[in-house]
Amino acid sequence: MENRGHEVLITATEKDVAFTLLDSYGFNYINLGSYGKSLIQKLINIPILDFKMYRAVKSFKPDIFVGLGSIRAAHASFLLRNKCILFEDTEHSMEQIKLYLPFVDTICTPSCFKRDLGEKQIRYNGYHELAYLHPINFKPDIEVLTKLGLSENDTFTIVRFVSWNASHDVGQHGISHKIKFVKELEKYSQVFITSETILDDELEKYRIKVPPEQLHNLLYYASLYIGDGGTTAVESAILGTPSIYVSSLVGKMGNFIELEEKYGMILNYNNPDKALEKAVEIIQKSNLKNEWKNKRDRMLKDKIDVNAFMVNFVENYSNISVSRV
Repeated sequence: MENRGHEVLITATEKDVAFTLLDSYGFNYINLGSYGKSLIQKLINIPILDFKMYRAVKSFKPDIFVGLGSIRAAHASFLLRNKCILFEDTEHSMEQIKLYLPFVDTICTPSCFKRDLGEKQIRYNGYHELAYLHPINFKPDIEVLTKLGLSENDTFTIVRFVSWNASHDVGQHGISHKIKFVKELEKYSQVFITSETILDDELEKYRIKVPPEQLHNLLYYASLYIGDGGTTAVESAILGTPSIYVSSLVGKMGNFIELEEKYGMILNYNNPDKALEKAVEIIQKSNLKNEWKNKRDRMLKDKIDVNAFMVNFVENYSNISVSRV
């Protein structure tokens, strides 16, 4: 957007590696703090973060707010009488959606999104992750393998553990018995772990020793991804890497269902033992990456460059009528 002559103000809250990524890419941003970890903290901090957002952007005098399921962007834009476009791809985060829906102007969702959000909803033929991982926008850097002493011919698996601290993750679960899980995988490939949580001492040695901004490069060259991290599961599949998602949320999100049933790019399991069995089975297959590359090519022929769609949609927003949905 900046390259096209627009002025952009970025605000961010503390979540996983958000600040680290913004810093690594050289973006200036306003740190609004944290919503907290518990559900009570998050509820208390909603009006606090709303006020911080309002105060931070008021002098900037924005024409439009754009965010990803951002409650504070919707609330601040409403107070400032500005337009607001939000992107959403998480069907089970209805508590968040209900908090921003009355205040937002347009909600853009993937075409496979399972919920009908009403007249404000516009569907696009893609996935959120294609905004930054479409081949037009992402070129893998093989140097990440050198840093880990790997080559393209090595077999290695990326395992992801999430914290389950998000408000829409309350009561959900993923991989249990993490040590047993990793030890079994290690019999068939090298294992690297990316985790939002503190790891047991026995697992810490598996933690990926590359900067967060290099993770997508590593996922591209990985032989297999398996984990309870949903976004990373979709990212891996889109990059052409066999992807196994392990979560009690299986069956609730349209993008995961479509990527499994239509393209065969993600394998979804709510049973960690069954997921592990499948991982052991497919990691031993020959030409596994070529098989997934062909699946990826088919998917890319069907889908749009979501980044181009987002830029075009925002730039031409005043000429787009939501009633056309």
